Amino acid sequence: MTPPTPASDTAAARALVEDFSLEMTGKDIPALLEARAVIPQGTKINVTFLGNEDLPMRVAAAKAVRDNGFLPVPHISARRLSSETELREFLNALGEVGALDSVFAVGGDPSEPLGPYASAYDLIATGIFQEYGVREVNIAGYPEGHPDIPTPDLWDQLEMKASSLKLQGLETTILTQFGFDTDPILTWIQDVRGRGIDATIRLGVPGPAGIKRLLGFARRFGIGANTAIVKKYGFSITNLLGTAGPDTFVNDLAAELAAQPATGSVKIHLYAFGGLLATSEWAREFKVAPRTSKESAQ
Repeated sequence: MTPPTPASDTAAARALVEDFSLEMTGKDIPALLEARAVIPQGTKINVTFLGNEDLPMRVAAAKAVRDNGFLPVPHISARRLSSETELREFLNALGEVGALDSVFAVGGDPSEPLGPYASAYDLIATGIFQEYGVREVNIAGYPEGHPDIPTPDLWDQLEMKASSLKLQGLETTILTQFGFDTDPILTWIQDVRGRGIDATIRLGVPGPAGIKRLLGFARRFGIGANTAIVKKYGFSITNLLGTAGPDTFVNDLAAELAAQPATGSVKIHLYAFGGLLATSEWAREFKVAPRTSKESAQ
């Protein structure tokens, strides 16, 4: 593959980062308030559905996102829901704070469902999102696979979810797990488009964070992080005391996407492993002057 030129890097990279989205937990309201002046108004901010947080905490976080001028995307974890009643309680509460325009339907971490929903498709197939006025549903994508789900099953589920949402007249965004290597991501995008799925894709990108922390998340989610891959990303696993940003990765990804226009609508989703403020400041600075990771470290 021919390395992209710096000129092609800059314009494409700025465009890719222009409409980024973010992610926070129910406990991150103070961090959101700290970072709000740096985050562009209207930015989509996903609110996770963690097992150690309750529904009121998630609703409060979604309300804080809305109240500060951003667009909340609350996660709804199928296997963590104990009943349809709990699901409706959550949707009602989100509706009351104006946080139901867009949601992220995901299977969730538990190996066994706590209630009637074993997968995100089970949630989507009920038609309940239409009933509550949801306009857009985000669904998960895994460019490097999933440690517990066979790849053919991932593709079957993705096609089923995308098809069901299209039949229901709901907008669809595919939100991916983060990665360090552009090659499997680009191959996966081509496979998505080859299956006739034209939904917007938001590629997961880790924001700037400590190297040890980044590698810890990579191991947890089964992301490839060997020496060659992380060097390509822009840091070395022999120096776990430093920090790393996604500059090199975003530049390379943007240039390669620009050379393949058939990839359709592709944006990025920043995982704020180093905090909302640091991640948002990185995005603001990168949009002004895209840099390589080496330049960022100088």
